[in-house]
Amino acid sequence: MSYRTALSEVLTSVVGPVAEATAVQGRFPRGAVTALGRAGLLGLTVSTGFGGGGRGLPEAADVVARTARVCPATAAVLQSHYTAVAVIEACGGPWTRGEIAAGRHLASLALAESEWESEAEGDGPTVETQLLVPRSVATRSGEVVALRARKQRVVAAGEADLYVWSSRPLTAPDGLTLWAVPAHAPDLFVPARPGAAGPRGSATSTVFADPVLVPAEAMLGADGGGLDIVLRTVLPWLLELRAAAGTRRPPALDPGSVRRPAGSLAAS
Repeated sequence: MSYRTALSEVLTSVVGPVAEATAVQGRFPRGAVTALGRAGLLGLTVSTGFGGGGRGLPEAADVVARTARVCPATAAVLQSHYTAVAVIEACGGPWTRGEIAAGRHLASLALAESEWESEAEGDGPTVETQLLVPRSVATRSGEVVALRARKQRVVAAGEADLYVWSSRPLTAPDGLTLWAVPAHAPDLFVPARPGAAGPRGSATSTVFADPVLVPAEAMLGADGGGLDIVLRTVLPWLLELRAAAGTRRPPALDPGSVRRPAGSLAAS
């Protein structure tokens, strides 16, 4: 069965019937996410070697665009999921990729530390300060890392199984570091009342870590190497998927022309 046929069936039988309740009641579309996982659509962009669909950004954008016409909240969840999976595909371990491919893991991004909705008016923080210059810190003690942060606009907050998280480097002189933070990690806190950001029902909220402890092996890529991952993977995927959903987005960025923070790694 093609992914388009599978998606049509899920949209018709599961997503569509609960879309109004999702929007009106602000209820997270858990049934829709489960059905998308079982249909292979959460694992659409995972490599076939791990059981995924082996597809790329064009197919992910197609899924998001078609879903957005039925349920904006579910589309928002997919935007964050597919972008996070792109990072995990590049840097994550085989177990996580296999779980996503099997439809058992929903991933999300926990990168922004300030709002970007006012950026279009020119008085808000830039994309650079939101995603490329994290204020959150990471401290290592043996094989355990403590992450302290307040992450904004996290889609599926409290609902995802895994967050792609950013921090300042542990020891590298510049850049940023990415982490795979499991949702069950102790001391992750999501407010009982999500904020107003994001489509109603998408569980877009703030996630607090004060701190959350993860194993050192949860690092995605090299210490300080997350900047290039954000520029070359996160931003292209996130912006393309936001456009597919028809949502307002930050100005498009060309990774080769973005002004990098002072002292950051040069593009290779």
